[in-house]
Amino acid sequence: MQSNSEDHSATMSEKGAEKRSLDLTLQQSGIQIGEILSAVTDEEDRKVLRKIDRFILPLMGFCYMLQFMDKVSLGYSTQLGLVKDLGLHGSNYSWASSVFYFGYLGWSWPSSYLSVRFPLGRYLAISVVIWGAILMCHGASTNFTTLIVARFFLGVSEAAVAPGFSLLTGMFYKRREQPSRMGVWFAGNGVANIFSGVIAYGIGKISSRLATWRILFLILGGITVAYGIVLLLLLPDSPKQAKFLNPKERAMVLQRTLENRTGVLDEGKFKICQMWEAFRDPQAWLLALYTLSVNIPNGGVTSFNSLIVAGFGFSRLNTLLVQMPSGAIQLIALAIMCIIATYVKNSRLVLMISAVSISLIGMVLVYAIPNTSPYGRLAGIWLCSPFAANIPLSLSLITSNVGGLTKKATVSAMLFVAYSAGNIIGPQFFYAREAPGYSTGIRATLSGFALGIFFLVLLLAYYIWKNKRRDRVFGNTAEVSAAQDLAEDLSNKTDMQLQNFRYAL
Repeated sequence: MQSNSEDHSATMSEKGAEKRSLDLTLQQSGIQIGEILSAVTDEEDRKVLRKIDRFILPLMGFCYMLQFMDKVSLGYSTQLGLVKDLGLHGSNYSWASSVFYFGYLGWSWPSSYLSVRFPLGRYLAISVVIWGAILMCHGASTNFTTLIVARFFLGVSEAAVAPGFSLLTGMFYKRREQPSRMGVWFAGNGVANIFSGVIAYGIGKISSRLATWRILFLILGGITVAYGIVLLLLLPDSPKQAKFLNPKERAMVLQRTLENRTGVLDEGKFKICQMWEAFRDPQAWLLALYTLSVNIPNGGVTSFNSLIVAGFGFSRLNTLLVQMPSGAIQLIALAIMCIIATYVKNSRLVLMISAVSISLIGMVLVYAIPNTSPYGRLAGIWLCSPFAANIPLSLSLITSNVGGLTKKATVSAMLFVAYSAGNIIGPQFFYAREAPGYSTGIRATLSGFALGIFFLVLLLAYYIWKNKRRDRVFGNTAEVSAAQDLAEDLSNKTDMQLQNFRYAL
């Protein structure tokens, strides 16, 4: 009897300690417990969601458009005289393309730490200013060495943006809302794909003593620096620092994301144990292997797209224009996938597999159609673009399926290390001696897409197995109160530790 009494007292003491910890954390966050747990009407919820959408998504979408435009500017510069002016030969251009991702790779891990340890919005904005300044430095390149130095540091400065945006999306949106919102800011990628060719074409028409490829870098870099300053003033660090929301709305944002159980209040603390758990998590490695596989094609095609298309027989400037449909197809694929992922439960991985399959078919057309049918091969190039629409869905799997902010940041870093590695490997298969057909590069692209499909199927099977196992061991997920959601979110536990956690497919 005495033992039972002591156990009961210990349990009550633990619950009291948990409540005191909960109240303290909320007070430190500047949010009142009563505000969080009070009922919120559907209309109020929709109103605050619209407010978040109108403020955050345009900021991130335009920034992502600039990032893609700046990244592919090197490919466009090949049609504006860069190769000749800098005396590039042999594998020089392949290495100039790849070295960007060495910088990206090297900074991914430090960036994952800094994005958790320091105010996220300001860290991202400063990164954007630095990357714009480095892009302008491209215009001062005089030889291969100065070009690859600029490309390396451009990769370093851009490494924070996509992982940082995915962390912000996870902070402000519910699980089911994340794919469509990530799709919105990632749509900047497709928009850039469409209009960057037109911009490069227009710059190519400029008559100046300064080489047009130098003007291209100066203009794009200057715009990026200016926009980084805008982000420094406007981009929030987290819901509780969102100045565009009033105190009650900030509490509502927190309340509506508690069901994610992924550590929205865990900012400012880097937990080593969560980092090690990420390294032991099969889902993290399957996502990383998929990302590595599909970015072997991405690295090759992004860097050599203009040279491949020029090999179909198009003129130097027309080569820039005929690539525009790739961006339109990517945007259409992105819109369809994000709408379906939002309204059809557990459809993300099936959609990702479908997108990579379409891209695989497109590359088969490039490989199989003879040179006498340039428009058929061009159509294959256009069809290669849907796989890129998987990036927001991949990031949404991390924000939805990885609990704990440190673990989430670590898995994001693993994903972008794999992204960088694939983009480094890809261009190395495009040998200058095989131009303009690049047969080895095309075969490597086919292999990368096929491996990507394989790892996605394995990931789907793993999630299904884990969910069924948890249902069998812990029972079906029950409805839990807002207080329980809040307690789990503040518990510092990860997806592998929470019994009520189920993986989104």
